[in-house]
Amino acid sequence: MSRIPDRARAVVIGGGVSGCSVAYHLAKAGWTDVVLLERKQLTCGTTWHAAGLIGQLRGSQNMTRLAKYSADLYVKLEAETGVATGMRQVGSISVALTKERHEELLRQATVARIFDVEVHEISPAEVKARYPHLEVGDVVGAVALPLDGQCDPANIAMALAKGARMRGAGIFEGVKVTRVTTAGGRVSGVDYEGAEGPGHIAADVVINCGGMWGRDLAAQNGVTLPLHACEHFYLVTEPIDGLCQLPVLRVPDECAYYKQDAGKMMLGAFEPKAKPWGMEGIREDFCFDTLPEDFDHFQPILEAAMHRMPLFQSAGIHTFFNGPESFTPDDRYYLGEAPEVKGYWIAAGYNSIGIVSSGGAGMALAHWITEGEPPFDLWEVDIRRAQPFQKNRRYLKERVTETLGLLYADHFPYRQVVTARGVRRSPIHEHLKARGAVFGEVAGWERANWFADPGQEREYRYSWKRQNWFDNQKAEHMAVRTGVGLFDMTSFGKIRVEGPGALAFLNRISSAQMDVEPGRIVYTMFLNERGGIEADLTVTRLSETAFLAVVPGATLTRNLAWMRANLGDDFAVITDVTAAESVLCVMGPKSRELLSKVSPNDFGNASHPFGTAREIEIGLGLARAHRVTYVGELGWELYVSADQTAHVFEALEEAGAEVGLKLCGLHTLDSCRIEKAYRHWGHDITDEDHVLEAGLGFTVSRKKPAFLGREAVLRKQEAGLSRRMVQFRLEDPEPLLFHNEAVVRDGRIVGPVTSGNYGHFLGGAVGMGYVPCAGQSEAEVLGSTYEIEVAGVRHRAVASLVPMHDPKSERVRG
Repeated sequence: MSRIPDRARAVVIGGGVSGCSVAYHLAKAGWTDVVLLERKQLTCGTTWHAAGLIGQLRGSQNMTRLAKYSADLYVKLEAETGVATGMRQVGSISVALTKERHEELLRQATVARIFDVEVHEISPAEVKARYPHLEVGDVVGAVALPLDGQCDPANIAMALAKGARMRGAGIFEGVKVTRVTTAGGRVSGVDYEGAEGPGHIAADVVINCGGMWGRDLAAQNGVTLPLHACEHFYLVTEPIDGLCQLPVLRVPDECAYYKQDAGKMMLGAFEPKAKPWGMEGIREDFCFDTLPEDFDHFQPILEAAMHRMPLFQSAGIHTFFNGPESFTPDDRYYLGEAPEVKGYWIAAGYNSIGIVSSGGAGMALAHWITEGEPPFDLWEVDIRRAQPFQKNRRYLKERVTETLGLLYADHFPYRQVVTARGVRRSPIHEHLKARGAVFGEVAGWERANWFADPGQEREYRYSWKRQNWFDNQKAEHMAVRTGVGLFDMTSFGKIRVEGPGALAFLNRISSAQMDVEPGRIVYTMFLNERGGIEADLTVTRLSETAFLAVVPGATLTRNLAWMRANLGDDFAVITDVTAAESVLCVMGPKSRELLSKVSPNDFGNASHPFGTAREIEIGLGLARAHRVTYVGELGWELYVSADQTAHVFEALEEAGAEVGLKLCGLHTLDSCRIEKAYRHWGHDITDEDHVLEAGLGFTVSRKKPAFLGREAVLRKQEAGLSRRMVQFRLEDPEPLLFHNEAVVRDGRIVGPVTSGNYGHFLGGAVGMGYVPCAGQSEAEVLGSTYEIEVAGVRHRAVASLVPMHDPKSERVRG
């Protein structure tokens, strides 16, 4: 293309490595009428100054798949396009200076083995042999990944751009998109300013790959894209005599990475407190620009490096570089279609891993756009996890001071962010705080994770072993199993669906039968065409034409988007009513006794059976009591209007003194649900996990003539399962399970632990994970020997296909 067309199937905004990858992969998928518009020159924002590290191992299987795809692509690109990419698989070494960091590295090595990434655990002496310049006297241990590498970031982008052009895409520099245009709730194209004046391109799809400019561009259309630029520093030495090719080196305990290139050494940093940049916007002429030096800010990193690698004491500094990069509130980038505008897609916010991520991200997004679904579960980076309030610039500025440094911080389980907290609170937040609550944050919600005893510090002391709240969790857990506990679950997402078409709509997108009597609660799935689980929720029929769907707080935006995208012609109104009601969960064998003290209503099985909801009097007010549970005990979720929540809590607390009521946190909710083998969406079940293989076939009504995913369920039922969800308990009561430990069957790793916690009632760590079972009976699956690998050590495990706690749900229905 020599001139900008007035029509294209897709317009990509931004000519960094992300935009070039999206254009390349769309063209490769057969969309030849793709246009990429770059405001200045390709790579001129962040890509040109990226360090170009290619680390294949990420925190999960699918993120690792994307990184491995990038590495493989960059090796092949040069032969395909003739553009040298500088891709060299020099390997990488990560060293630990503490026992805790070594534990983390050993756990990462287990993850690598699960995901088939070559990894070697090496001693300090072996580190010294591979990296002679390194001081290893205080090194505890290390891991090496021989297929990691480094590349030339700008040339990677240029190669992708050339590959896109070779397949028919048009790439235009010096063309600034001024607005994404819309009509009828979906994109219609883009307006732009170019050398020849303003213009418009009509388009079906627009992809915002605008990097640090992307947030403000998205905001023009009401699209939430929470990211903020930070200053990112590195220095490059003068040439050093005798410097040979070395692996990439990471010393996370000193916030530093090292790379040898062209006889020079690069030292880069992810310092604990970063410097946000661009709060007043980015100037119009920003192009291949650097930011002012701040040597005082970088000096602690350099001083540590001079000890770690003494050659820095004598080597001259060739370049001290400071350039901006985009960071997000949770250190994960954004992919997917914005829920606010149909056809508005996003690939941005790469948190300094844009080079290794963009190859795979471009592939995944192009597949999603052209095929109508992602190639596999991408929830970790799905734009639909972003909360609308997160576009607040003060919030972003505060949060990214922390998230940059978290890249190299210890990735302890249960680690909590400390910046930009307190945005969303329950009406009883201060009540819980006064009673010892230690809060965590999910989707902006402050949630009590555990309760400190009187005189106990209200802080996390992080460890890979038992943390300082372990005994607090045990006391809460046992109260739920033997007495009664109260959880504040106000963070639940609450969606009201009403209108004459509400029943037909919900029946079409739900796996279970929704045509039940008012007051019935239905546990159901939203399935996709593959039988994968898009949502796991309860739906309560409030009246003939009104329903309440309850979903996890973290997935509310995603679930709303799914429902609205599938509404079709059904006459129903979908409303987010999350803030209108609080949820107080009263759970345990004594929950009926407690509720009877604060309410005149009858809570017996005959009057209020499991799976029903009704209005009750409580204290001086009213609530709607739902008899359901996520902890595997007799219990009720009390839905209380926000204005009455504090009163209801106080009434329960006062009456609870007689029955031993215990305030409980989210850590206990999780440990109880794992004992009961209740699944958690995003860990145990995702949109690529088939509902039957997840063990949730009981939520599927085969009698309904039509619902989304029905055919996939019937096909799987006919063909048989290829894997099954299994619950495990370690025989040794000492080790802990969190997530991504290896499931070992008859001596061979078969997959990851999808979620784990300590089963205080069962007496050991409990986890769940999928096990291959093609052509095998239940007896054959259970007849194997199972172990769980934790940080390289294998521990014998008991396996079960039914919940180890209350397998017949007699306690739940008692």
